[in-house]
Amino acid sequence: MVTPEATSQLSSLRQTIDNIDAALVHILAERFRCTDRVGALKARYRLQAVDQAREKQQYQRLTTLAEQACIDKVFVEKLMTFIISEVVQRHRQIAADNDASPSQG
Repeated sequence: MVTPEATSQLSSLRQTIDNIDAALVHILAERFRCTDRVGALKARYRLQAVDQAREKQQYQRLTTLAEQACIDKVFVEKLMTFIISEVVQRHRQIAADNDASPSQG
């Protein structure tokens, strides 16, 4: 049988998790707003959507951060691979939209 104390602690922990999840969503939204601005600059100057040197640098930095935070670095790499693939897709869409727009004179 689950005690009232256990139920209370579980509820509190779940509320904390819910708050962290909400913060993650808002952080991701802010990250995408920023990377969309990068995509707009890349489109304006006709730069490639993928910057392999930057990605390599980011993965190295994030691996170090994962190790410092005692988080599985493979998990962090998978997560960032997913996020970066979304960013690249958005950059390509921004570039395509920019190409379809009438020229700014």
